[in-house]
Amino acid sequence: MTPRPLSLLVLGGTRFVGRTLVEAALAEGHQVTLFNRGRTAPELFPEVETIIGDRTTDLSALGDRRWDAVVDVAGYEPEVVRRSVTALGERVDRYVFVSSLSVLADQATVQNEDGNLLVLGEDLPPHQLYGARKAACERIVLGAYGERASIVRPGMIVGPHDPTDRFPYWPRRFQRGGTVLLPGDPADAAQFIDVRDVAAWILGCIAAQRGGIYNVTGRTLPFGEFFAVCRALVNPGAEPVWVSSEKLLKAGVNPWMGVPMWIGAPECVAINRVDISRALAAGLMYRPLAETVADTLAWDTARGGPAVDEEGLTAAEEQRLLDELR
Repeated sequence: MTPRPLSLLVLGGTRFVGRTLVEAALAEGHQVTLFNRGRTAPELFPEVETIIGDRTTDLSALGDRRWDAVVDVAGYEPEVVRRSVTALGERVDRYVFVSSLSVLADQATVQNEDGNLLVLGEDLPPHQLYGARKAACERIVLGAYGERASIVRPGMIVGPHDPTDRFPYWPRRFQRGGTVLLPGDPADAAQFIDVRDVAAWILGCIAAQRGGIYNVTGRTLPFGEFFAVCRALVNPGAEPVWVSSEKLLKAGVNPWMGVPMWIGAPECVAINRVDISRALAAGLMYRPLAETVADTLAWDTARGGPAVDEEGLTAAEEQRLLDELR
């Protein structure tokens, strides 16, 4: 029997995760309503009902409508999420909150969904505030919806329409050819997920009425495997040169992706080894890595690459590091 179409309210819905989720939902025949300020790509889904409003101040434009589920892809501030939870109340059967693995207090040891979370406080360093706010948002959603809450904790999300230049940098860099600086060691762990796989899992989660907390990211693979796929697919003639994390750190490179996708901070050695067994048991599936690389490069090429000041690593900086460190 064909499952009935879902009625979905998406808070946001026109950037990266949101737009991909909406595209997937429409492809499956679901009914989608967007609630946003109408500022980011308002022309993106002309066939979709969009309710204009600002969730930070007033959600009254939603009226007394009901939906099977709300997907909150843009909840970052606890008080803003609390406002959404209060406004929607019993008018949604499920609240799906897209959180982040940044909520984990311990990123030096392998974690599952039951690990301790960051807590907002005056003593938190700036780089942990994002995760602490997301953790506070999780608590609000869980407190209000209980078993009807679905908490999705992605790791690094990649693929077409990625607003960062972490993943897109690499296929583009291999395409340019020449000597390519690779950070760390080929055996270092990498863990990321295609945005389309995240969207598919969220829709399956709603259809199955699956509540709880899930780490939704990719399987851990060697960093060298990712680069090997990029090289083989894009430009086998490129000449990779590995530069150790020790050298990069001594040279003052930002340990948090000062080279795209590289994390050299000692306190984050397990961030790419997160336990995803719960999501896998709940149906999480992945497309081939080569497909993600190829599709991301095609999208990146079509857009003309990133803005000059948004490139993951400039050619000049890469050359400086190669000259000084190899």
